[in-house]
Amino acid sequence: MTTAHAPIHSAAPAHFAPVPLDKAYRLLNHGPTVLVSASHAGQCNVMAAAWACALDFAPPKVTVVLDKATRTRELVQGSGHFALQLPTVPLAALTEALGTESAHTHPDKLQRHAVPLFEAPALPGITPAQSPLLVQGCAAWLVCRVIPEPHNQQAYDLFIAEVVAAWADERVFRQGHWEFDTAPDSLRTLHYVAGGQFYATGASIKV
Repeated sequence: MTTAHAPIHSAAPAHFAPVPLDKAYRLLNHGPTVLVSASHAGQCNVMAAAWACALDFAPPKVTVVLDKATRTRELVQGSGHFALQLPTVPLAALTEALGTESAHTHPDKLQRHAVPLFEAPALPGITPAQSPLLVQGCAAWLVCRVIPEPHNQQAYDLFIAEVVAAWADERVFRQGHWEFDTAPDSLRTLHYVAGGQFYATGASIKV
C-alpha cells in the first residue's frame, strides 16, 4: 500500500490490543466523533464524522453518514471497506481540520496536517489494496466491510457495514469496558457539538 499524501508508520502504536467482536459495539455506544479512513487504488484519505453508531451485535454492524461530496466516500465505494477510529483530546484540532477540509480541494491535506498513519494487521478476505490505513493517537479502531445498500447510500448518504476487526488502547478500554476514570485524560474521546467545539468524554456514573 502506498500513498502520496501521508507517511505510513508500519508498526502499530503501543497499547494496541484486539477487541473481541462481540464487544466491538461498546467502542461506539457513548456516541463519539470518529475519523473515517479508506484506501483504494493506491490512494487514501481520512475525514471526520459525527454521525456514526453501532447497529447490531452479532455480527457487529455500524452505520456512518458519508456525504457524496467527500473523497473518502469515493474510496469507500471503490474498496468496499473503511475504518472508524476514535480520536482523543490531543487530536481535537486535527479532527476539526479533517472534517472541514476536503481532499478534492486540498489533495495534500493529510501531508499538510501530518496525519500519522499505520497499517492495520492483515485480515482474512481483505487485500492490502482494500485495507484502510489507521490513524495513530486514537483510543479505538474498527475495520468495517460495507454491506451494499444502494438506496440508503444514494438517498440518505447512509452506509451500513459489518465490523470485521477491532482494537483499542488497552490503557483506556480493557475487558470489554471503557476505563476513562482511571486512564490519562489525554485518552478521553471527543464529542462534536458545532462551530469547532468538542466535549471530552466525562466521568462515569454506575448504577
